[in-house]
Amino acid sequence: MQTILKNQITNTLKNLGLSKGDTVIVHTSLKAMGYVCGDAQTVIEALIDVVGSDGTIIMPTQSWKNLDPEEGVHWDVDKKDWNLIRKNWPAYDKDITPTNTMGATAEMFRKWPGAMRSEHPARSFAALGKHAQEIISNHSLENIFGDGSPLSKIYDLHGKVLLLGVAYDKNTSLHLADARASYLSKHDYIAHSAIMENGKRVWKEYKTLFVDGEDFNKIGAAFEKTHNVAKAMIGDGLVRLIDQRELVDFAVDWIEQNRN
Repeated sequence: MQTILKNQITNTLKNLGLSKGDTVIVHTSLKAMGYVCGDAQTVIEALIDVVGSDGTIIMPTQSWKNLDPEEGVHWDVDKKDWNLIRKNWPAYDKDITPTNTMGATAEMFRKWPGAMRSEHPARSFAALGKHAQEIISNHSLENIFGDGSPLSKIYDLHGKVLLLGVAYDKNTSLHLADARASYLSKHDYIAHSAIMENGKRVWKEYKTLFVDGEDFNKIGAAFEKTHNVAKAMIGDGLVRLIDQRELVDFAVDWIEQNRN
């Protein structure tokens, strides 16, 4: 297995077109790339080196286990104990609450010196750099991925999407297209999360858009037929750098034409 060093990552990202001052949302799988010397720390340091002090790095830091067991997020718990979870799951704390299945890089990134994390108890984002505060601020319970969310702020900043060893099914930016598109099956649902409210832990009910991402790989394949996507390999992992605005605009049209 090839040993991947930081300079290999930085050189590859620069060759793909990631530059100083860029705003970039990153999704990564260390396992897909192979043996990265230094693991998540190396990846984060490489990203910081490439975008510089005027750049901004964003990663999803979702803690989706802070949702109702009925949503299937506590599959290892007997149904008879669901009410125990509702009454006892710890309230979201952006400084403490761990990520769920976001990978080692996102988990380290949320704790990185200077990183800021949004307030959403289940679907948070963390950001580091020039526009970090702007991106993570006012992330409301109801508006997870739509206009005014961190994803739309990245769009407004003409941000990029970096997929490091993951496919389009992990591309959170496509949820902004979910929110903007019109299609017959589009609907809201009632979610629940544990939060602190007026100094007390509460099991909070809120209404938000239902999303699932089942067709995201199809959207990505269609997008790449008509748009140039910069690609390279880091170890065994395919890396893509994508213009987020181009992708989201394309995905809105695709969803409206192909979803029921």
